[in-house]
Amino acid sequence: MSVNGNIVDYVIEGSPADRAGIRSGDVILSINRKKIRDMIDLMYYSDEGVLDIRVRRKKRVQKISVIKEEMQDLGIVLRPFKIKRCKNRCIFCFVNQLPKGLRKTLYIKDEDYRMSFLFGNYITLSNLTDEDRKRIVQQRLSPLYISVHSTDHRVRTELLRNRNLTDIMDELKWLTDNRIRIHAQVVLCPGYNDGDNLINTIKDLHRFYPYVMSVAVVPVGLTRFVKTDIRGLNRDDALRAVKIVNGFQRRFFKRYGDAFVHGADELYIKAEKRFPPLKYYGDFPQIENGVGMVPLFLHKAKNVSPPRLRRRARFVTFTATSFYPFLKGFIERLKETVTIDLIEVKNNFFGEEVTVAGLLTGRDIIRSMVDIASGYDFILMPDVVLRETGDLLLDDVSVEDIEHILGRPVRVFDSTPDGLLNTLEVIDDD
Repeated sequence: MSVNGNIVDYVIEGSPADRAGIRSGDVILSINRKKIRDMIDLMYYSDEGVLDIRVRRKKRVQKISVIKEEMQDLGIVLRPFKIKRCKNRCIFCFVNQLPKGLRKTLYIKDEDYRMSFLFGNYITLSNLTDEDRKRIVQQRLSPLYISVHSTDHRVRTELLRNRNLTDIMDELKWLTDNRIRIHAQVVLCPGYNDGDNLINTIKDLHRFYPYVMSVAVVPVGLTRFVKTDIRGLNRDDALRAVKIVNGFQRRFFKRYGDAFVHGADELYIKAEKRFPPLKYYGDFPQIENGVGMVPLFLHKAKNVSPPRLRRRARFVTFTATSFYPFLKGFIERLKETVTIDLIEVKNNFFGEEVTVAGLLTGRDIIRSMVDIASGYDFILMPDVVLRETGDLLLDDVSVEDIEHILGRPVRVFDSTPDGLLNTLEVIDDD
């Protein structure tokens, strides 16, 4: 990541910035006399129609005037800013459970309020400076995604292993007093923040409603490389947590029409309990945190009819252990008109306690399919297994690698019922 988040990575062709002569490599110093540090400043200060931009090009500073229409994008894409790193030593930290030899970016532990605002990354508020707080309020960087885990300061300190933590209740009060909205999460660790502690945490967070907009209760994820004495949730742990969450949901929904607190899908799967009614998820504020993905998929799948394909191609797709039973029913419906099979891929790389598709590796996918791939014409890959780079899995195996090793074309699909059907139809049209 670049230290200087104000360097132009590229300029969109035909944009106002392009027409004005701004180039890749220019350093954006200010817009209308407001200092530019990163992409947030760029977005915040580029709303006006006439922009006087000071840039440094090589060693010369020059002024460039840009005229654009209201709400029109300026057309400048900046290089990434240097991310503030996490100094906590959480007993459940997933990054600390990674083996050696993976992509370097996977070992980055970010604790940056800007990443929280821009991309929904969860932060603990453990490194905010006075300048950061001022900027959050001034630029209305809201909502933020906060890893609370426990509102009991002693328990939270024990979980995060950071004795310099400020009290999370003080931080939340300051943010909500300044009308900053928050989505909170609790990574549930048996023996630490479950039971009465979970009940008290939900009650404490509810005090800040509606500025604390939602709370997600997520089972701790542990790989076989974990080095602490923490254990994962068993069915009894999950049942107790589901009982607590469901009890609060019913009360909050009756009072506000908003369930407020949500259990991650994995919590219900571990407890072997039905998901809450779809209306409880509202607008799915924490779906990227695994809250509501499965029930939303099942809901959408009800309205999908098996496609009528002209080609007699044979398809195979796959998913991880936790989603397998749910996707299986949908695939069985598709078999009315499509020759398609579903493979369950177990996570040997991280350990079989890791059961979500987003943490599958290329080597485990290859291992699960190497003996059967020749019986199919196409392999359909859900996009959730790919990282932000677009064609790489966690272990740096690429889509092309899988095609080469298994000897069959791979088609990536959007991980929804419509996404799978659209991919089948595109292949059929080729």
